[in-house]
Amino acid sequence: MAEASRILQSGFLPHFPHNSPSHRTTLHFNSSYTFHRRNNTTPNLINIRCSSSISAAETTKPTKTENFPWGCDIDSLENASTLQKWLSDSGLPEQKMGIQRVDVGERGLVALKNIRKGEKLLFVPPSLVITADSKWSNPEVGAVLKQYNVPDWPFLATYLISEASLMKYSRWSNYISALPRQPYSLLYWTRSELDRYLEASQIRERAIERINNVTGTYNDLRLRIFSKHPDLFPEEIFNIETFNWSFGILFSRLVRLPSMDGRVALVPWADMLNHNCEVETFLDYDKSSQGIVFTTDRAYQPGEQVFISYGRKSNGELLLSYGFVPREGTNPSDSVELSFSLKKSDKCYKEKVEALKKHGLSASECFPIQVTGWPLELMAFAYLVVSPPSMSRQFEEMSAAASNKSTSKKDMKYPEIEEKALQFILDSCESSISKYSKFLQASGEMDLDITNPKQLNRRVFLKQLAVDLCTSERRILFRSQYILRRRLRDIRSGELKALNLFDGFRNLFK
Repeated sequence: MAEASRILQSGFLPHFPHNSPSHRTTLHFNSSYTFHRRNNTTPNLINIRCSSSISAAETTKPTKTENFPWGCDIDSLENASTLQKWLSDSGLPEQKMGIQRVDVGERGLVALKNIRKGEKLLFVPPSLVITADSKWSNPEVGAVLKQYNVPDWPFLATYLISEASLMKYSRWSNYISALPRQPYSLLYWTRSELDRYLEASQIRERAIERINNVTGTYNDLRLRIFSKHPDLFPEEIFNIETFNWSFGILFSRLVRLPSMDGRVALVPWADMLNHNCEVETFLDYDKSSQGIVFTTDRAYQPGEQVFISYGRKSNGELLLSYGFVPREGTNPSDSVELSFSLKKSDKCYKEKVEALKKHGLSASECFPIQVTGWPLELMAFAYLVVSPPSMSRQFEEMSAAASNKSTSKKDMKYPEIEEKALQFILDSCESSISKYSKFLQASGEMDLDITNPKQLNRRVFLKQLAVDLCTSERRILFRSQYILRRRLRDIRSGELKALNLFDGFRNLFK
């Protein structure tokens, strides 16, 4: 559902990823792209939208959500009518949309009447929105968390578990019963599944990082709070399985509302809206109507599914938080992250590392590649990697330009090493293309080795998601490979012409 912002704003808790609007720069080939790089040394989770390490053995067992008494199957409509009635009785105005099974997203909101372009919909009142200020059915639990100044993300995750455990005695029981019992999220992939299906993609590292962050956040809460108040936080309710569930709900459904000072919230009913890459409308608080709304950017006929945008996210990010991959070529915001590193054999390795550290960077960084090119920060990093000792005075300038936090000039050029810098990027692209191709070639022959029909269906589904993601990411790299080769050919052709011209002049004077 709605866009996950990506920061846990942790105090004593592990740091989560920052997915707020990132610094916008110009792509290397005359295109614009929002550059958002993750720091490899800092665990990232999600603007919305979690540090202990986790081993392969610890993540081989799937979360035991089959026995959860909370929620329903992800495609179930069994609780939809009850949810709609409860929302209406609680102050939700009459709607032009209803929950139905849909082709895109299992469940979604479908137009019941003609909907005009530019029309405001939903009008969910603040009383039906879950935020950090929401009233607890068990006030003692909330009071303890507030006493420890727990940040919004883990606070809301704990709130959701507390309310879910009370079932019909919670005010939110009708909402919780309509939530998916197992949210689509990479949190629910085992380590062996991540290794097997996403080995070629950088999203695998992001998923492992997120699992580690959720686990670390839970362990921190258990150590500092839950163990000291076992009567309020019994382990049979507040455990890693239930936290995986609640964080899975937050990752896929929490929204940040700009007009409410960026507050994060769960918005019942609105979180049934699915994402469309071509839609640009999003949820926000409307002061005039005093409700959560969105304004349609197109007209809908009765029976058509109504969409919003979860934000400009790559296919990998959509899989990471929401568990789906758009059709190849349909996501204009799609990109693939590649990891680039300084060479330890470089004579100036230490000096370059020091220059990078001054600007919050490390010797190994991830950069996004889009079908139209790559960010200027990557070009600056490539210049630094291939620069010789004679250019040591420029190390600082290159490092500053490689940082997306820097306001220094980005579009710098060093003609004398441009060819080497472009070749460095090309080599990384082609190395990754080889990994993707190897996976895709082997995917048709993968032995799923599953006898349980339910598990077989799950593995087939996960493999298809991985194939779709790797196909879209490899497509971007193929395009980048073409652009790089053409640029290198032009440079070398220009050098050859210059050399031929020089030889011509020299021959005139013989």
